[in-house]
Amino acid sequence: MPAVMTGGTGGGGGRSLDCRSFWKAGANEGPSAPIREFHDALETGDFDRARVHPKFLHTNATSHKWAFGGISELLDNAVDEICNGATFVKVDKSISPKDNSPMLVFQDDGGGMDPEGVRRCMSLGFSTKKSKTTIGQYGNGFKTSTMRLGADAIVFTRAIRESNVTLSIGLLSYTFLRRTMKDDIIVPMLDFQVQDGHIVPLVYGSQGDWDSSLKIIIDWSPFSSQEELLQQFEDMETHGTKVAIYNLWMNDDGLLELDFEDDDEDILLRDQGQTSGGSTRIQKEIVEQHISHRLRFSLRAYISILYLRKFENFQIILRGKPVEQISIANELKFKKVVTYKPQVAHDSQAVSVKVDIGFAKEAPVLGIFGMNVYHKNRLIMPFWKVLQEGSSRGRSVIGVLEANFIEPAHDKQDFERTPLFIRLETKLRQIIIEYWKEKCHLIGYQPTDPKLRTQYKAALKDSGDGARIQQKASTTRKAGGHLSNLLPDTYDDVAVVRLTANGAGSGLQSSGLALQNNMESAGLEEDLDIGSHGVLDPNFNERLSEENLALFTRREDLRQRDTQLKQTIGELEHQLEETKRKCSQLAAELQKRKSQQQLPYM
Repeated sequence: MPAVMTGGTGGGGGRSLDCRSFWKAGANEGPSAPIREFHDALETGDFDRARVHPKFLHTNATSHKWAFGGISELLDNAVDEICNGATFVKVDKSISPKDNSPMLVFQDDGGGMDPEGVRRCMSLGFSTKKSKTTIGQYGNGFKTSTMRLGADAIVFTRAIRESNVTLSIGLLSYTFLRRTMKDDIIVPMLDFQVQDGHIVPLVYGSQGDWDSSLKIIIDWSPFSSQEELLQQFEDMETHGTKVAIYNLWMNDDGLLELDFEDDDEDILLRDQGQTSGGSTRIQKEIVEQHISHRLRFSLRAYISILYLRKFENFQIILRGKPVEQISIANELKFKKVVTYKPQVAHDSQAVSVKVDIGFAKEAPVLGIFGMNVYHKNRLIMPFWKVLQEGSSRGRSVIGVLEANFIEPAHDKQDFERTPLFIRLETKLRQIIIEYWKEKCHLIGYQPTDPKLRTQYKAALKDSGDGARIQQKASTTRKAGGHLSNLLPDTYDDVAVVRLTANGAGSGLQSSGLALQNNMESAGLEEDLDIGSHGVLDPNFNERLSEENLALFTRREDLRQRDTQLKQTIGELEHQLEETKRKCSQLAAELQKRKSQQQLPYM
């Protein structure tokens, strides 16, 4: 037997594939001698299973181009268990007791799976004689997600069905199948039941099949004995599921795709954090910290916006710390809600979709834009750029909607480009352009409508900022900039309120309302050419952007200080009331003692 087959390092079960890169692992490997120890037990007999080559496991998993897509599938399984009483799902790193290699572990306290349920979850075709499971009958998410993250996965699940307590273990091992040169997929399973407080084997086929499955699992999993396997149930209560993925995939440099070391409270993707956008140091820092950038490589950031509605009695715990859910819609400024009624089908019920749209709170420094499209509470497309890159229109505009009327692609990271989806894309483009026309002046751009531009200039002149703009215009002409890009230094919420307080501002506000009322009108002609109007000159406006950032930061600091002061005042008022109460008690006690001292002399 070749040395590579006898154990070695680098795998959670003590054995690993020659190629540890996911995108190369599906290629033909070098010849290796088959292990025949369990061949007779597993290859003979009338097994009720479809014959599927093990390479299909890898091919199937390539539907996930992104590792976080596989993780989100496993999180979805746990979230689906909320209806069965689940209150948490934990995602963490663990260490294989067999060779000290890292494992990715998911654990929830949902309803768990009985022996039949775990077979439905794991199997494309499995090796239990009495099974009636056939290929194509069950979901595919567990197989694609686990095999995308690592070569092997082992499942521990505990369930209660009609007062029967069962414990099941299943092994889905690409390493085992390829190393033993199997020509179809074998999924060894072990089942136990609790009788009188004791865990005893539950045999559905023959005892020989059960013993062979146990030996395969011990040889190819991170656990070396039946006792070690059963120990994995000790931190479960009455029901739940634990999935351990090992032999994790590596990149071309021989490093794990998933980085557990750089952040003890997060799991990062290597080589995915390059910054794009931002011409100044401050702008780049803003981009790097924004959720639209961090979700590409930070699992904590991605999970924080993965579900549209916040959970009430359920937590996603990443590396020991709960993930704080973020509502993108609540982070927008100058937000409005637009209703879209797609024409789904002639014989279907009418569908109404609410689209929350607004500017990023960091606008205009942050140039990110896009729509965040959810499907049945789950994020499918984050910051989808329905407008072309390079267009000034739509800068910093972000939207959120839940599109349940279209079905996501297989990996739940995109939608199929059906006519219905294309109509949605067209409508969202229209919504963004209309919103930009109506409100771009609120973040420092001139209105694109000539009438609004004239009214806005009058508003600026009446507000006393005209002289400052003329002064900047002179400087701009010397620098080769564009006058149309200039606005007062302070163009945040306060400046807007001041401008809209006078007559011209009121006229501008009325015009804006008119645009809003006409927003559901016929389609727009789209012109995405880059021109002088509405484009911030980064060379000249660098200082203006930094000043805007400073004002924004100062405003946030003042808001935090205001909140802290209110909290302090509340605490002091509470202390004052408590002190008054104690003083009253002491006064009453003193008066009582004085009365008692005077009694003998009366």
